[in-house]
Amino acid sequence: MWTRLFVALLIALPLAARTAPAQDYPTRTITLVVPFPAGGGVDAMGRIVAERLTAALGQQVIVDNRGGAAGVIGTRGAVKAAPDGYTLVMATSGTTTINPSLYANPGYAPLKDFVPIGLVAETPIVLMAHPSFPPKTVAEVIAYAKTNKLDGGTPPPGTENYLAAELFKSTTGIDMTIVTYKGTGPLTNDLVGGHVPLAFNTLAPALGNLQAGTLRAIAVAGRTRSSLLPDVPTASESGLPGFEATVRYGVLAPAGTPRPIIERINKELRAMGSSDEARKSIAAQGSDSVSRSPEEYAAEIEAGLAKWAVLIKKLGLKMD
Repeated sequence: MWTRLFVALLIALPLAARTAPAQDYPTRTITLVVPFPAGGGVDAMGRIVAERLTAALGQQVIVDNRGGAAGVIGTRGAVKAAPDGYTLVMATSGTTTINPSLYANPGYAPLKDFVPIGLVAETPIVLMAHPSFPPKTVAEVIAYAKTNKLDGGTPPPGTENYLAAELFKSTTGIDMTIVTYKGTGPLTNDLVGGHVPLAFNTLAPALGNLQAGTLRAIAVAGRTRSSLLPDVPTASESGLPGFEATVRYGVLAPAGTPRPIIERINKELRAMGSSDEARKSIAAQGSDSVSRSPEEYAAEIEAGLAKWAVLIKKLGLKMD
């Protein structure tokens, strides 16, 4: 009997050691790694999350920008952090579902080295055009491309926008020359100036132009219509069932982070999605608030990995 009690005690002690810190969490400053430079869209979303978590958790959440290689450097560095809830990572669909296939050695596996905590927001890739571009629907774009030379602008290869353009070509079978830009800003400027007739662009940099009528949205590539462009149909509604290309923002923690901590942060992220103030801040970034359980977020990452891996392999894309 004493032997059984001793063995049970040996098993219980490590469990208690892991549980106690989780019950007290948090007791000090939390670092949110944003694997992109300050000033961009991911940074802005990270700062919204940090501000809300600071208020909800009662401890300061600071943003640590570690940009480089489309999010690879900062995400890879966070793998080595202690799994205690005091290092979190701002993730995007690019860092979780594209980079693992795009880079020869990204240095991390999103579902092995991290625990998905929850989604925060998503912004659709928008098929948009200069007002002088004749087609006004997806069907008209496809028909136009069959009889005319068509250029479509995107940010650099490997981005969600670029892959959306390649997915559009693959799905529709059209011949379209993809013209790449260094970022969404230069792309938007050239589109407004009429130097490229069509673009696959995220919403934030072009929202003002779309609302002013200096650009025209043809379709959004989200599951549902964007609350910021409620009159613009989805690609699925426009005759491309299942066509989806969005930029999703979520939060990860290093693998091994105690489940109670994961659940606590997920709870606060869900509350954030229900806050009118937070939703307005997210909408200002051209995004819609979304909430997912850790399991739902993990499933979305797994599905995205499989989806983009096929296209990346087909295109022969590879980054060092």
